[in-house]
Amino acid sequence: MEHDCITYQGYPERTLEGGFKVFKITEKGGVITFFPTASQKLYNHSPDGFAWGYGGSGPAQLSLALIYDVTGDKDIALASYQNFKFKIVSSWPMDEKWEITDDKIREWLENNHYNNPIGD
Repeated sequence: MEHDCITYQGYPERTLEGGFKVFKITEKGGVITFFPTASQKLYNHSPDGFAWGYGGSGPAQLSLALIYDVTGDKDIALASYQNFKFKIVSSWPMDEKWEITDDKIREWLENNHYNNPIGD
């Protein structure tokens, strides 16, 4: 089953809460501010929000949010986000824009042996 491709983009610009701005962009051009709220209900690493470029709490929150949003599966998200943080999110330069697609996240999950039924 095909799906609309989603691209996530992060900008090194602070939100009012103190984290950095992240957007979810649909294939049809819709742009939605991506908030940590849903992932914070699973595990609240960072009340301030998202960050990247190091191995701390803001990158952990971003990693959890991205995987949870892509899979919709809390067990997969909780089992995989710390590894995703250390392998992917911590490598993004802290002071630069980044982007990743939902397909790249699914590919990473599959290549790292996390069961990911979404998009099969």
